[in-house]
Amino acid sequence: MSKLGRALAFVFAAAVLAAPPAWSRDVDLALILAIDVSGSVNAERWELQRRGYEAAFNSPEVLQSITSGTHKAIAVTMVEWSGQNHQRQVVEWMVIDDQLSAATFASVMAEAPRVYSDWTSISAALDFVVPLFKKSGVDAGRNIIDVSGDGVNNQGRPIDDARADALAKGIVINGLPILSDYDALDGYYQEHVVGGAGAFMEVVKDYSTFSRAVLSKLVREIAGNEERARTILARRSPAGSIHAADAAPVGLKQMQPSSIEIATGFRPLPAQGPARQ
Repeated sequence: MSKLGRALAFVFAAAVLAAPPAWSRDVDLALILAIDVSGSVNAERWELQRRGYEAAFNSPEVLQSITSGTHKAIAVTMVEWSGQNHQRQVVEWMVIDDQLSAATFASVMAEAPRVYSDWTSISAALDFVVPLFKKSGVDAGRNIIDVSGDGVNNQGRPIDDARADALAKGIVINGLPILSDYDALDGYYQEHVVGGAGAFMEVVKDYSTFSRAVLSKLVREIAGNEERARTILARRSPAGSIHAADAAPVGLKQMQPSSIEIATGFRPLPAQGPARQ
């Protein structure tokens, strides 16, 4: 986005964010992006994360996913988290229902300051974000927490307890585990983080493939229908704008239209209750 475009987006966002949410409208999805900013996420990794999200929300695939729903709108907010007492909602709830609002959210998210860098408390992050759904100002058909991170819970209360409390409220938790430091992190996320009806993970091999993975994950989350998501992703052009944020983009393996495999590792999971202790 050009400097002028960013400036206009910030003016629009300032007007939206200046007052509490008051949309009083129905949306297909309320989505909380809970992004790891712990000490293992250095400046380069943080930049790759936020530029990946910026590219995704500017993509035609995400916009098509949004407008394919019943209400053709979603509400999204962004939270940064690290240690037990370090969480902040850095981008307030915004309704996205067209290209301008998607670009505005992308721009504001990309420019959000990094606020923490210490321990990794996924449990405290879940405890922090769950009450935010009541402050969204919308009536959502689905409530989803999207947890991305590159480490295990090493501070705060047991992750299984925090997950169980979130799932008991009908919230779905999806995961974006990044295997840059822990090869088995996907298994940890499956066992202790992800849960709820239709929950899934998009496994990221390393930060260089983050943008490709986050686009796939957002399309699947927003579409809320696997067949619809496959169709949208199948139309993705190899020369699409998402590549601009990738150091080493991971491609799609084209098969039948009803069967597309993402090299980053999409894994649908059965609906889960609290994990066994």
